Amino acid sequence: MPPSALKQRSRDDYCYFLTYRTRWSDNDQYSHMNNSIYYHLFDSIVNTYLIQHCSLVPAKSELIGLVVESHCQFFAPVAFPDVLDLGLRVNKLGTSSVEYEVGVFIEGKEEPAAVGGYTHVFVGSESRKSMPMASATKEGLQKLLSGSRDAKSAAKL
Repeated sequence: MPPSALKQRSRDDYCYFLTYRTRWSDNDQYSHMNNSIYYHLFDSIVNTYLIQHCSLVPAKSELIGLVVESHCQFFAPVAFPDVLDLGLRVNKLGTSSVEYEVGVFIEGKEEPAAVGGYTHVFVGSESRKSMPMASATKEGLQKLLSGSRDAKSAAKL
């Protein structure tokens, strides 16, 4: 998706939110949040959702999601002590893969400071071979699928 379209995202484009209070150590020498921290945020909201709504138990689940692609577009600087609202949606849901999108919003602002995400391929935790995702995982992710009836009709999670 072109950056100009991602920049037009709003909070209404996301169904699940997680709050993150930036830390002093998130800033880099240029006094804004280091680029690598955004990927920590993406990982945090995705895995929180998988644990809370998709029956994932990281150390015990037979299937795990491996990141095979990631991206981020930056639109506005973020810095300590900002409080961030992270919004999560699913753009594409396959048999064994899912494409997540995360909107990073500074508390109180409607436009995103950044939009990014990644693609998970679910694999056997021991074999590391691609496998169809568990039904509980797929059902939970379906609720975040952009354009789906579940995402449009469900209350904000």
